[in-house]
Order: sequence, then C-alpha cells, then structure tokens
Amino acid sequence: MRIAEAESEDELDLEAERVGGGKATFWLLLVGLGALVVSLSQSLLVPVLAELPQKLHSDTATVQWLLTSTLLVGAVAVPLLGKLGDMWGKKLMLLVAIGAMVLGSLITAISGDITVLIIGRAIQGVSSGAIPLGISLLATLLPKKRRASAMATISAMLGVGGALGLPFAGLIAEHGDFHLLFWITAVGAAVAFAGILVFVPESHDPAGGRIDMLGALLLAGALVALLLPLSEGSAWGWSSARVIWLFAASAVLFAAFGFWEARRRDPLIDLSSLSRRPILLTNIASLFIGFALFASLIGTATYVEMPKETGYGFAASTLTAGLTMLPSGLCMLIFAPVAARLINGIGAGRTLAIGAVIVAVGWVLRITVHADLWQVVVGSTVVGIGTGIGYAAMPALISANTPHHELASANSVNTVVRSLGSSLASALGGSILAAFTITLGPAVLPSLTAYRVLFAICGAAALVAAVLALLVARPTTARDAAA
Repeated sequence: MRIAEAESEDELDLEAERVGGGKATFWLLLVGLGALVVSLSQSLLVPVLAELPQKLHSDTATVQWLLTSTLLVGAVAVPLLGKLGDMWGKKLMLLVAIGAMVLGSLITAISGDITVLIIGRAIQGVSSGAIPLGISLLATLLPKKRRASAMATISAMLGVGGALGLPFAGLIAEHGDFHLLFWITAVGAAVAFAGILVFVPESHDPAGGRIDMLGALLLAGALVALLLPLSEGSAWGWSSARVIWLFAASAVLFAAFGFWEARRRDPLIDLSSLSRRPILLTNIASLFIGFALFASLIGTATYVEMPKETGYGFAASTLTAGLTMLPSGLCMLIFAPVAARLINGIGAGRTLAIGAVIVAVGWVLRITVHADLWQVVVGSTVVGIGTGIGYAAMPALISANTPHHELASANSVNTVVRSLGSSLASALGGSILAAFTITLGPAVLPSLTAYRVLFAICGAAALVAAVLALLVARPTTARDAAA
C-alpha cells in the first residue's frame, strides 16, 4: 500500500514539473487573492464594532455575534472542507469556500438588519477553509522548486489580511458606510472565484470515499462548545454555569470524537497521522504562534488608542491605530520568499524556530521600548516578521509528513489549531487587560502592567514554539516538503 502511494505521488510530482513558471505564478496570484480576501474579512469589522450597536439599533452583545458567528462556523467548516477536498477535489472545495465569501459578503452588503447581517457573516465563516485548501492545491500542482515559496505566500495571508484589514476598515469608518467593506470583499472574492474556476486546474489526487457524518457532528459540537465560551466568557463571566458546562461538554465531545475516529476505517480526521511526532509538535507550535499574532493585533491597536494620561497611550484615531499594524502585515508578505529560502536551506523545523525566536524578540521590544509611537510600530513589525516566517514554515512541515491524498485535511487541522490559539489570546488578553486597570475620571482602562503581562506571556509562548520546532524528529528540507 505504501509503495503504491509513493508511486502515485511520484507521478503527481512528475506531472507538476511540467508546469511553466508563468502559469504557476498566475495560479499563485489567483489563489493568493482568494486567501487575502478571506483573511481580510476576518478583521474588517473590528475597528467599526463599537459604532454598530447605534447604527444597527441593537445592543453590544448581539453585535458581537457578527464576529462570533464567523468564528464558530469557520471552526466547523475548515476541517470538513479539508476532508472533502481530499475526497472530491481541492479546487472544488476551494471554490465552495470562496463562493461562500461572495454570497456572505453580498448578504451583509445589502442589509441593515442585525439578524441578516449575522447570517451573512456566518456564511462568510465557511470561507475560512480557503487558505488551507489553497495551500494544499498548490502543493499538488506546482513543481518542487516552487512549492515552498507558494505555500509560504498563501500561509502568510493569514497574517497579512488581518494586519491590512485594520487600517483599511479604519479609513472606511472615518469617511464612509461600513457596508462598503462587504462590497469590496464581494468583488475581490468574485474575481478570485472566476479566475480559479477558469484557469486553475483540479488536483489529480482525489481519494474518494464517504464522509464520516457522526465524526463531523461530534467534532463540530466539540469545537463550538470550546470556542463559544472562549469568545463570550468575558461577557458571561468565567465562573458562570454556562461557561463551565460548555467547557465540560467540549471535553466530553472531544473524547467521544477520539473514541469514534480511532475505530473508523475511513475517519474524518486520521488521528494516527496527527499523533506522529512532527505533525503533533508542529500543531502545538502553531497554537502558540497563533496566540502571539492575535495578541499583537489586540495589543497594538487598542494600546495606541489609549489616552496619553495612561502613561503609555498615544490617543491615536482608529485609522492611525490601524496604520500602526500596516508595516507588520507588509513584512509578513515580504518575508515569505525569505522564509522559503530558509526552508530550502536549513529545513522547515529550524525555520519555524527562527521565526518564533524573532517573535519573542519583538515582544521584548514591546515591553522595554515604547516611549514613542515609532518604537511601538517597530516592536509590532518585528513580531509580524517572526510570525510570517513561522506561518510559512508550518505548511512545509505538514506537507513533509503527510501524503498528498491527506494534505488538505492535515492543513485544515493546522489552521483550526492556529485559530484556537487566536481565540485563547483573545480570551486571556481580555481577562488580563480587565484585571490590571487604572481609573481616569469615569473611565476604567487597562494599565501598562496589564499590557506588559500580556506581552511577556506572548514572548514565553513564542519561545515554547521555538523549542517544539527544534524537537521535530528530523530536519525538513524543501525536498522533504515537496514529497
């Protein structure tokens, strides 16, 4: 069986080697556009969220579901689309994901009703599967010499879109209606959809089979039960009964999922593959890197918006706060080919470790050097550079230790783990900022100590990720990554 799989993958590699450079670049641009739009949509509402209750005649708790619904649906859709991509075709499921972005964006662009907007945002959540599917599709289509760079570029879009979305949304918030944000994502996703449909071929490695419906339901329930209290725990109270019950339900459902999947001949997620040392360590490291990136977003924009009387803030506008993240996002994209060269030269494991150490250095800078706004920008940019390098190395590690016919599923699981890290950062960061406060008149605001504690935790998390990356069983070169 293993010999047959190896021969099949060798045939796919030989077919990929016939792809011309211009064609490969065009495919990368189309898939990259789709990934960028999907990533952009996840952060677009953050700068305008505080204004929406008044504009939509709703309350803050209900408006928060514009973010929560996307998070929950995405967590469920990503592993399911990944499995379907391995079974029925990675391009097909990529089109489903980007098509969901088009549909969800159109719904949110034409409505002012909060319920309809939440439904539209939930549909947009399905598009979260586009990035792991895009990585997996290009990994099977492109020649070996192009794969590391392509995977690095698409993976970096997870951070690039988040960093670019903040200043972009801030600009729209100051000069236009927030519905314009959704028109832009609708058009961008539609262009990507049409381009991929017409010009990008389907992968040639569908495995076929049936979807494990019970496994899908158990995994969906477990993820929702875990992520819902993480996103709403600050509002509900971490000691509230529903938070405790949801965490308990999540543990039970994950245990039931593991029990069921271990006994399936065609599981939704191959747990034996995930338990292999390189994959397991990569996913755990991804959790910590995802934590560090999201904490950079919430720990920079809100930080510079604080009044100068706090002793650290700069009283920046929403637009200025977003612009402080722009260099970070651009550097993630710029350093993607640098990361690819590192992967080719020293292996993906060591590249991930280098990225994580750079992230830790960035957090040290954020703690120690922050008197001027440019110093804050430099610190967050260093974090972005390290995160971009780390994000580029992760799919290379996954691809090096996963057969082609399981690649979309494995990359999807890695994406869910990164998303979980971001959710943990949001929950823990919110709690820390609420625990260490100062009072300025009627306002109770986070203190400098609160941010320093958060940044120190992020630095420690990055160092843990570096150690885990170095513990990967064997160095992973570009040759391995393409296998």
